[in-house]
Amino acid sequence: MIRIHLDVELDYVVDPQGADFVFNIHAAHTPCQWVSNEQLSINQPIDARVHTDPTSGNRYMRMRAQGGPLQVRYSAMVDITHHQADPNTIGEVPVHLLPPETMGYIYPSRYCQSDRLLRLAYNEFGQLPQGYMRVLAIRDWVTRHVAFTSNTSNGNTSAADTLIEQVGVCRDFAHLMIALCRACNIPARFATGTDYGADPALGPPDFHAYVEAYLGDRWYIFDPSGTAIPMAFLRFGTGRDAADVAFATIFGSVQTVAPLIHATAVEDASLGIVLPHHNQMALSTDQGISLHR
Repeated sequence: MIRIHLDVELDYVVDPQGADFVFNIHAAHTPCQWVSNEQLSINQPIDARVHTDPTSGNRYMRMRAQGGPLQVRYSAMVDITHHQADPNTIGEVPVHLLPPETMGYIYPSRYCQSDRLLRLAYNEFGQLPQGYMRVLAIRDWVTRHVAFTSNTSNGNTSAADTLIEQVGVCRDFAHLMIALCRACNIPARFATGTDYGADPALGPPDFHAYVEAYLGDRWYIFDPSGTAIPMAFLRFGTGRDAADVAFATIFGSVQTVAPLIHATAVEDASLGIVLPHHNQMALSTDQGISLHR
């Protein structure tokens, strides 16, 4: 088990007419992720409503903020358990056998234009043996062909843009890997967490985007940017791409500053709680989906 103590602080200056916000900063409730000791504070007298998506476990908080400074602080203790498997034993699932819950993740989406990358995907990965190792090859290809460079993309940057520019941040790495997986008929989804274990030279701790691909009978974790430790990825949300799980979506005129993120790992050998570390096994925080229902 991995235990992460999470602190998030978001600061804004809202124009006098006010603004609406949708946040995805609450740790998700899933069968493999337990959230405790949650605390939320907002410096304005706001009625914030949190809705949990019954399928994904994503938790979205909506609020109407008044003009002036807005500070949102969230903290929680998050325990994560992992399914670990030998990568060589995990196969791909033919489209006709995919569980219905995964079908939405094989189609193109706003930022993951897999239909534009079919020829590239076939030329690079079409002849590789199918399974986890092929997805690993896609991850490694993206890691080699894209340079992690801050402030080189924006909210409109897509997988096709990243392929051309060959620079980006974790969001862009994830979009490109997802698009290539889908072009190979492999369901892939966008996931958000924190960048625990990232090199401080890359900047202060931040939110992080990574990939989950459906293989065998569950979603497995991949980090194409290679900047963090996958075992420490506590989940905020999963979706088709970043449009589904932005940590903050703002409707109105607002000045923003960089978020303050602190994710601290807790070790307790007596409870089987270990520090996050790099692992060569295939990792999943998914309970698994039966193919025969």
